[in-house]
Amino acid sequence: KTKAAGAAPAGAAVEKEAAAPFDQKRFDELRAEGFDALYNLEYEAARRRFREIATAFPSHPAGYELLAASLWLKTLNESRRLQASLYNNEGFYKEKDDKVDPKVQAEFRELTRKTKELCEARLKANPKDADALYYLGAVEGLKAAWGSMVERSFMSAMSNGKDSVNHHRDLLKLDPAYIDAKVTIGMYDYVVGALPPLVKLGATVIGYRGSKKRGIATLEEVAREGRYARDDAKTMLIALLKRERRYREAYNYASELAAKYPRNYL
Repeated sequence: KTKAAGAAPAGAAVEKEAAAPFDQKRFDELRAEGFDALYNLEYEAARRRFREIATAFPSHPAGYELLAASLWLKTLNESRRLQASLYNNEGFYKEKDDKVDPKVQAEFRELTRKTKELCEARLKANPKDADALYYLGAVEGLKAAWGSMVERSFMSAMSNGKDSVNHHRDLLKLDPAYIDAKVTIGMYDYVVGALPPLVKLGATVIGYRGSKKRGIATLEEVAREGRYARDDAKTMLIALLKRERRYREAYNYASELAAKYPRNYL
């Protein structure tokens, strides 16, 4: 069990933290330090910072969502699927025989469950809580990524992906300036648009539609204008632009990230 399992009920945490002012500076510092470590492939250092977020801001879902995201990336890298997703054009669909450690699987599920619980508690207290809506969409998107790249369960991944997109579209209606929410929308658009023909036909029949061109354009917008998610969008664009044989553009993003995160060999 993770630390999340022993945490206080989400509603109580929301009420307790609501009484104190939110320390945005401390939150941003911890998040920036965690992401710097994460993008330099220093997973344990990143997870220490994200645990600090979860401890310092117990009603905020970010700490648990970021812990789940770092666990996902660590798992992909250890199985070499992170490399495949960046460098192998068949990386999205090629079947793998290796299985994820059940303990890791259980930890991921607990972290995403806790994230969702906190988001829903905040939205119950304030239906217009933009951060809660953002992280609710983000955790559904993360579950979709885990399902497709770790569990190799694509229909389940598309279902979670659609939930993520719906939450983030609702958020953008509430706050059009919340550009980070467009990462999920752009990636979902591209992945559904890039499905093999027979799978894509089946997906269309049950209501999943996408566009590779629109997906890339949306991610490019986040890479330019996002607040926290610029580097996430750029990383995704490296893989997608390579798949589209737009090598110079992929190289430009890779060079930019390599300079910013020199310890990341990917």
